[in-house]
Amino acid sequence: MTHRYIFTMITITLATIAAHSAAAEPSATEPTSTEPASTEQAQDSHCYELRIYTAAEGKLDGLHARFRDHTCKLFEKHGMTNLGYWVPLDNPDRKLYYILSYPNRDAREASWKDFIKDPEWRAVAAESEKEGKLVAGFESRFLHATDYSPAIKPGTGDQERVFELRTYTCTPGNLPRLHARFRDHTLALFRKHGMTNFGYWELDAGQPAAVDTLVYLLSHESKASCEASFRAFRDDPVWTAAKEASEKEAGGPLTVKDGVKSVLLAPTDYSPTK
Repeated sequence: MTHRYIFTMITITLATIAAHSAAAEPSATEPTSTEPASTEQAQDSHCYELRIYTAAEGKLDGLHARFRDHTCKLFEKHGMTNLGYWVPLDNPDRKLYYILSYPNRDAREASWKDFIKDPEWRAVAAESEKEGKLVAGFESRFLHATDYSPAIKPGTGDQERVFELRTYTCTPGNLPRLHARFRDHTLALFRKHGMTNFGYWELDAGQPAAVDTLVYLLSHESKASCEASFRAFRDDPVWTAAKEASEKEAGGPLTVKDGVKSVLLAPTDYSPTK
């Protein structure tokens, strides 16, 4: 075997190794890891606020105009996020529901302090109330997302939707069991029967009934589809089994009598969520 032959074989071998190495090297546009992407969602730490206004008699249109033309923009200017604005489908009491979000409770307090002091807001408020106050009353609830809530963010559907705000009051000590039932069964069954889960919240500590209350928002194609979806949901044997098992463990119902409240809502024309 000559030295030339040995040298030739070494050269061929090195070239082959280099070719295989180049083929195995990921390109700049390809992922460099075969590890699956994590599907775990980080816990949402935002502060949410549900505000419900009762407009003064004859002032609901004026209240809408003020939000549409001024207030929503000023909220954003001061670091608040407008999630959605709605009115009940049946609205004899002139209600306006809306949800804001903030990075945290301290940020909320700072944003509202700056908003109230803003000269532009003061001028808008004074102009809009020359003939009387627009708001006769309001209530506010501070919320935080549950660990099973979908990501809560504004958005629009392919067509107009009906939203449903549901509030559950639990029997004493059973909120964790209600959470478990929603987490393990109810959300998936809602999706199965054509409902869209928008967000799920608990009340922040220190508010009345905070330890016993779940608040959530669904969307439906229409009022009729809402009714049809819930009929199918309640008749679903999977739901029946999950409900029976959770109530057997709790020794009774997870919610108090008449403890499920529902309000069907229509988004306003200026709502970022429709």
